[in-house]
Amino acid sequence: MREKLKAIINEVINEVLPDKAVKNKLKELNVQSEVILVSIGKAAWRMANAAKEVLGDRIKKGIVITKYKHSEGPIEGIEIYEAGHPTPDENTIKATKRALEITSNLSENDTVLFLVSGGGSALFEMPKDGISLSEMQDLTNQLLKSGANIVEINTIRKHLSKVKGGRFAQHVYPAKVLSLVLSDVLGDRLDTIASGPAYPDSSTSQQAIDVIEKYKLKVSNDILNALKEETPKELPNIETYIIGSVKVSCDKAMEKARELEFNTIILTTQLNCEAKEAGRFLAAIGKEILENNRPIPKPAAVILGGEAVVHVKGNGKGGRNQELALSFAIEIEGLEKIALCSFGTDGTDGPTDAAGGIVDGQTCEKIRKAGYSPEKLLENNDSYNALKIANDLLITGPTGTNVNDLIVMLVE
Repeated sequence: MREKLKAIINEVINEVLPDKAVKNKLKELNVQSEVILVSIGKAAWRMANAAKEVLGDRIKKGIVITKYKHSEGPIEGIEIYEAGHPTPDENTIKATKRALEITSNLSENDTVLFLVSGGGSALFEMPKDGISLSEMQDLTNQLLKSGANIVEINTIRKHLSKVKGGRFAQHVYPAKVLSLVLSDVLGDRLDTIASGPAYPDSSTSQQAIDVIEKYKLKVSNDILNALKEETPKELPNIETYIIGSVKVSCDKAMEKARELEFNTIILTTQLNCEAKEAGRFLAAIGKEILENNRPIPKPAAVILGGEAVVHVKGNGKGGRNQELALSFAIEIEGLEKIALCSFGTDGTDGPTDAAGGIVDGQTCEKIRKAGYSPEKLLENNDSYNALKIANDLLITGPTGTNVNDLIVMLVE
């Protein structure tokens, strides 16, 4: 079952790699003019490299801003920067400043080819005047630990930034911005993906302040005042296309599972709940299939896409996919013919080197034999070490793409 899960995963990753999507869209649009390239996010290098292969010397200058260890080498004529994720750092500011420099003083005859992928919110950042990087880092960490969802997090980010919430498109005006977007946001909301640097913002200052109050975040008066300034609601110079999303990855997973002769259902492409609860819920569905052959008969593949959240209460190490997988493993301990994989399509789950986990009925037995309690490790948010003990971490390395998380449960 593990091999079948890995076969599905590999098929999905190959399908959602950005190279093909970028090339196809640029050829379809028949881009003939010179462009200035700005590529941000975890998939930024691959997207930029694909654009270079299609456009060649039509890219008169460009910049890539991606996560550490996500660059795959030089690209002729394009500057490459690596920076912090999920929290911005000094290299984030340095790279973003450079991106603003090469897109300054443009005319209406200029075009900025803006390639956007998940992770762009942390990697493309320039705080408003009066707000320090350390304040931004502290607030980002508070938000990540609070259990706030990505829309709430990005609502805050947009109102504190010189480049988010449509402000990058304002910066390059009157030049045209042609955006190709790999979506990592539920529902593919363009003003939320990478915090929408080149898209009108639908969130309001009041909503940003409401997030601060909802999670009782500790912020300075400078931040509160900055949140009160509204983001752009209209941008006349943008043209935007979504070229990949979690829906595509779920469809590909379903296709491969059917090829492996599983009865298959996509439960949702908009998973958005506590990771532990998602694990328990999926275990309940798996048991129902095992015992009663419903809601879908065996052999069954249940597929979900989206992004769970974690309320960090312990001091362990892990990510939302590992936490979901461990929670699932606890609930199906001892059962045979059931397995689950939960992974981030970018190859990195939270602040770890794992993409997620592959678990089955023997996972918890292996943890207990090593002298540990899986329940206590889960309570301490230490899913990484729990799954490491069981040899059930999924480690792919950076995949070069990012379209949310994918969960696949198999019942034979």
